[in-house]
Amino acid sequence: MSDAIKTLPLVLEQPRGRAKPPRHLADLSPEERKEQAEKLGLPAFRLKQVSHHYFARLQRDPEAMTDLPAAQRDAIAEALLPTLLTPVRTQEADKGTTRKTLWRLFDGALVESVLMRYSERATLCVSSQAGCGMACPFCATGQGGLQRNMSTAEIIDQVVDGAAAMANGLVAGGPGRLSNIVFMGMGEPMANYKAVIGSIRRMVATDPDGLGMSARNITVSTVGLVPRMQQLATEGIPVTLALSLHAPDDELRNELVPINTRYSVHETVEAAWDYARITKRRVSIEYAMMRDINDQAWRADLLGDVLNGFGDWGWVHVNLIPLNEIPGAK
Repeated sequence: MSDAIKTLPLVLEQPRGRAKPPRHLADLSPEERKEQAEKLGLPAFRLKQVSHHYFARLQRDPEAMTDLPAAQRDAIAEALLPTLLTPVRTQEADKGTTRKTLWRLFDGALVESVLMRYSERATLCVSSQAGCGMACPFCATGQGGLQRNMSTAEIIDQVVDGAAAMANGLVAGGPGRLSNIVFMGMGEPMANYKAVIGSIRRMVATDPDGLGMSARNITVSTVGLVPRMQQLATEGIPVTLALSLHAPDDELRNELVPINTRYSVHETVEAAWDYARITKRRVSIEYAMMRDINDQAWRADLLGDVLNGFGDWGWVHVNLIPLNEIPGAK
């Protein structure tokens, strides 16, 4: 890698002193929503109505929720539906089937989501942090450092917006349904574990408690935070795990993926194998191809040896990714 790339420290905890985003309906569990209804002096069924509008009808504007008493809408909006994401710009590509949106959060932090429509599915790539603390030298987000974790609701609001865009025909191809979620936007999902798991639970819960999506259509990516990978295997939610490996040997991976200095290639791949063993879900190994850095034939052979060392029962597949280089990278 080039010396022009600055070396940043690993950051596993968000900086102290950051203001928290306003609490939102999507942050609340069903039990917490009942408690909130009592605090607002509303009958429990009102909260179910609001939840149905948000999760099932993909409606974020209380004024459009005409079955709510007009006199209560402002209070409901303030308490349950604060604005979390403000669009800065949306770019389209692939003849309108790909939409990338830059969002401004309540504190000015910027994140992105990308909606991609294919013939057989529609996938939304979501961010889980503003910035990233994993310090990978080939990643533009990692070079910017970590600003803060996103809340459960900030993650979910990206999904609701993407689902609404599909339902309302804003993506080329006419109205459709958002089917897949990948946590491959800004941030390291496993470093914001509580909010990410909370958002996944909202995604898979049925109306009026969530979006009713299939857990098998949700992919969580990680650079290899081994304890969190192990924890994910015990959650009982059969999401797909994607491990960003990028090198099969510790010497190179220590440089490309600094978390490897804490959890070796063997430990990380073993945690991925354990996830597949427990959940019976095939793991994806993400491997960004970097010319003359990690693309040697001997490293391909070594990668095969590392993975097959845990058995060849179909527990894993390798996804080779063309690298989008950043300025200063080799």
